[in-house]
Amino acid sequence: MTLPTLPPLRDVIARHGLSASKALGQNFLFDEQLLDRIAAIPGSLKGQNVYEVGPGPGGLTRALLRAGANVLAVERDHRCLPALAELAEAFPGQLRVIEGDALKIDPAKEIGGPFHILSNLPYNVGTALAVGWLGGDVWPPEWQSLTLMFQREVADRIVAPAASDAYGRLAILAQWRSQAKIAMPVHRSAFTPPPKVMSAVVHITPGEAPEGVKMAVLEKLTAAAFGQRRKMLRQSLKAVPGALDALEKAGIAADRRPETVTIPEWCELARHLG
Repeated sequence: MTLPTLPPLRDVIARHGLSASKALGQNFLFDEQLLDRIAAIPGSLKGQNVYEVGPGPGGLTRALLRAGANVLAVERDHRCLPALAELAEAFPGQLRVIEGDALKIDPAKEIGGPFHILSNLPYNVGTALAVGWLGGDVWPPEWQSLTLMFQREVADRIVAPAASDAYGRLAILAQWRSQAKIAMPVHRSAFTPPPKVMSAVVHITPGEAPEGVKMAVLEKLTAAAFGQRRKMLRQSLKAVPGALDALEKAGIAADRRPETVTIPEWCELARHLG
């Protein structure tokens, strides 16, 4: 199949009078080789369903469409819709765009089948979206992989091992039933405008969920513990009914601090509490 010839992204942005909105957490990527590399991280997307949040003028969207994906894109910024409409015309039947707030949209209902999520996430909602996709008691999820751009600090928190400075609630929620890795660092200079911090692409694939562990219980425990991460578990978890008894049953010393507790230990604690 011959791919359509598209104008440079900078020309598209200039023609539509677009500029990145700080209020919407936007930072545009223009390097098409970099975008193609990001689109290749999950493997072949030919004929696959892909969900993208915050496509902006469509840089990553182009790469996904070139890779043969069927893309559902959600964009809040109505200024970007004409540029995305041009992409939809260039790739007939491959792109559907919804104008709306991704925090209020369930991609599983919109797509109706397995899908991948790839997105240069808006910085101001990226963590909330990721936690939502990783949540819920239904497992495995409809999504087959998450390939997401974050600020490097957030990316490091997602993949952090126990006892490291970055280890906390986000690492546990991302890793207790998934595999998470940093797939690619991205220098701040790759963006327009350049953010103040470095970025990284995180790739997450669902794994097997430990038996008898409920997501809601794990969320409650980690929220209480890491809300007071400098305190011992006996102090930070005393507000969670039954947590101190569960610590004893799980064989976890109450004088430990939360960042020293491994993910299997958190799962064992949640199993005794749930």
